[in-house]
Amino acid sequence: YESWFAPIAVILAVPLSLLGPMAVLTGLRIENNLYTQIGLILLIALSAKNAILIVEVALELHVRDRKPLLESAVEAARARFRPILMTSFAFILGVAPLVFATGAGASARKSIGITVFSGMLASTCLAVLFVPTFFVVIQRLENWRAERKARKAAAYPATAGP
Repeated sequence: YESWFAPIAVILAVPLSLLGPMAVLTGLRIENNLYTQIGLILLIALSAKNAILIVEVALELHVRDRKPLLESAVEAARARFRPILMTSFAFILGVAPLVFATGAGASARKSIGITVFSGMLASTCLAVLFVPTFFVVIQRLENWRAERKARKAAAYPATAGP
């Protein structure tokens, strides 16, 4: 990203994916076991991937194409909406058999399945809305900081040596 601030928008998307499993696992009274924790780690990676898809395009539109910040965020979310939905719902449907598992070891499969299923639903629905917002807020902070630094440099130019 060539920026220390842009990844913050991606990191802020991670807790959104954890809201779904927290609510569902609490509601179903499923304990936080090893399989649940593996599912949570998987969710962190997948929600970060979806956020990266949006932030990368938005940053490129803003920096390279010189589009306004808000316009670049909205356009990036619109451009990446379909790929995010396709990969997320393919994954959600792929773990559906784990949610409805029966037989020996079904509780382990259900733990990881319910965690990932609910987390991807939450991440997909919330990230598409909130990641562009996070990007705009963080990028405005970075732009403000760069502008302030430039004004300070202009006001106090370095003195030339002998």
